[in-house]
Amino acid sequence: MEWKNKIIILLLALFLGGFSLWSALAPDAAQSLTERRPLAQRPELTLETVASGKFMSQWEEYALDQFPLRDGFRSLKAWISLDLLRQKDVNDLYLVEGSISKLEYPLDQDSVDYAAQRFRLVYDRYLADTSCTVYLSVIPDKNYFLAPQGGYPTLDYEALIQSLTSQMDYARYLDVTGYLSAEDYYLTDPHWRQENLLDLAGYLTGAMGGAWSDDFQLHRERSCYRGTYWGQLGLPLPAEDLCWLTSPTLEECRVYDYETFAWQEGVYDLSQLEGADPYQLFLYGSKSLLTIENPAGDPDRELIIFRDSFGSSLAPLLVQNYGKVTLVDIRYISPMILDRFLEFQGQDVLFLYSTSVLNNSVTLK
Repeated sequence: MEWKNKIIILLLALFLGGFSLWSALAPDAAQSLTERRPLAQRPELTLETVASGKFMSQWEEYALDQFPLRDGFRSLKAWISLDLLRQKDVNDLYLVEGSISKLEYPLDQDSVDYAAQRFRLVYDRYLADTSCTVYLSVIPDKNYFLAPQGGYPTLDYEALIQSLTSQMDYARYLDVTGYLSAEDYYLTDPHWRQENLLDLAGYLTGAMGGAWSDDFQLHRERSCYRGTYWGQLGLPLPAEDLCWLTSPTLEECRVYDYETFAWQEGVYDLSQLEGADPYQLFLYGSKSLLTIENPAGDPDRELIIFRDSFGSSLAPLLVQNYGKVTLVDIRYISPMILDRFLEFQGQDVLFLYSTSVLNNSVTLK
């Protein structure tokens, strides 16, 4: 038995030494393409960082991020946890009928209150003494549909919506939950699929006094999309098709980006199909302030949408009745300076936010 123990110790030493040497010699990666986040870099070794303990804490994070074959080991861990050990989730991610979702529980009432306060600030500062008509819609996350099926805990969505609407009594609530199902979301991402939103967009258009036309053409890029949850979970799930809708009206629209001070032709950035996150094709990705100009719309009608990333794919479907549609994301721009760019008078104003943002509203400025 002694020789067996020696072999085991030798193999273990070779494994640890080999991976340590590999890790030391391999160049550090700047980003994880699967997780879509920057990776920790080698910390600075100084007397001050060592004495404070900062070096070791940063080194631990760095070693985990830069470990060789990291993605492979992450996939192995997910497979063992979910399939072999039959755990319900891995790092709060779970699978139901091939769709990945992330636990969002429990309801954070303070977060909902903070979101309501930020929206109230916008209303009091810009909308209260105008002829603007204000609406509110809450977008349920995938847990609304998937968690009950899989036996997972969920937010009290009814309490969230009731709390928000009671604090936003200046806005007419437009309930979109009945126009959505689990199939309307990507399997590997939290976002919804634009091609499945026509009924919802028609409802919102009619509720805001517009005429609806579903004359859209479907475009599809096959097997190009692996969403945020795909990278976070680590399982080798198949890529999904990504679709977008066009129309003669949308083809004539152009978009002004207040960050680059430039006009873009069209509402889609198709170059993003080759990028790390193809969902960014919808209205050029995460932007603080955009205006869509629609030459075919009514020049006397304007829509302002206060939104998160879900609004990027929905907004193009709401353009047809308006000469101008402006999207504001107060996660990236302070509401205190909006009057430098916008004049509020007579517009339809829609607050359109997902429950995931409302329950984590610290992101709102």
